[in-house]
Amino acid sequence: MEPITFYNRYTDSIETEKIYGESFLKWAYANPLGKIALHAFVKRPFFSAWYGRRMNQTKTQEKIAPFIKDYHMDVDDFLDAPESYAHFNAFFYRKLKTSARPIAETDLVFPADGRHLGFENAEDIAGAFIKGQKWNLRALIGDDTLYQHFKGGSLVLSRLCPVDYHRFHFPCAGTPGETRMINGPLFSVSPIALRQNLGYMWENKRTCTVLDTPDLGKVLILEIGATCVGSILQTYQANQAIAKGDEKGYFAFGGSTTITIFQSGKVQLASDLLEHSVNCQELYARMGDSMGVKK
Repeated sequence: MEPITFYNRYTDSIETEKIYGESFLKWAYANPLGKIALHAFVKRPFFSAWYGRRMNQTKTQEKIAPFIKDYHMDVDDFLDAPESYAHFNAFFYRKLKTSARPIAETDLVFPADGRHLGFENAEDIAGAFIKGQKWNLRALIGDDTLYQHFKGGSLVLSRLCPVDYHRFHFPCAGTPGETRMINGPLFSVSPIALRQNLGYMWENKRTCTVLDTPDLGKVLILEIGATCVGSILQTYQANQAIAKGDEKGYFAFGGSTTITIFQSGKVQLASDLLEHSVNCQELYARMGDSMGVKK
């Protein structure tokens, strides 16, 4: 398989992703025997729930220091000391100091740390991770009435790796409604898996929230579950106004994805995001950094 590369906004360079659990992912999604296991139990919620319980055990504290070292993590960003976490899962959904993620002045900011793709028209996405496969926005949203509000709108996909900060935030100010759950399996959302089938994005378990904004109309925010993501937890209060960059929730153990969808003609996404996304090259940026402006 080709290595997974991305453009780093901060170093202005193309970098190669160091993949957590790479050998297992390649086995499950590229090996015939692995695919049997994938459909028999790996994609099923009980497998991820079992793994999540393992990451809640006290003995997993011993995994934290090696993980920090292997992935060159900056502990100065952490709100709490690494040794204070009761288990690996608590470390995984750790909070950061406010100063570690300043909120940009632009109208829109990235909702999460991660590798991002942005498209001006969600109906025209083709070749993201896998050439020739179109994005199915209607299936992703899972509600035809809601789909009518967002067809032809702009979309930003923010992919979080296990090494990333795993709390997700609001990309702009507004008033969020209740979160709707759409049940489904839990395939991996690593490019290793998505290169086999992009449809995992709209098949997986996911949550969906409509954010009503003063200047951008409705904004649709989704969190996509994935293998070994024990939970998608919401921490915001529905029907109460929020500020740009406020926390919305967090993922328990496992890498995953958030998707932000805007109504047609409402936003102009950042030029470097669009430039690299045209070539299906993800852009690395942190939560709170500039994602775009209103039109």
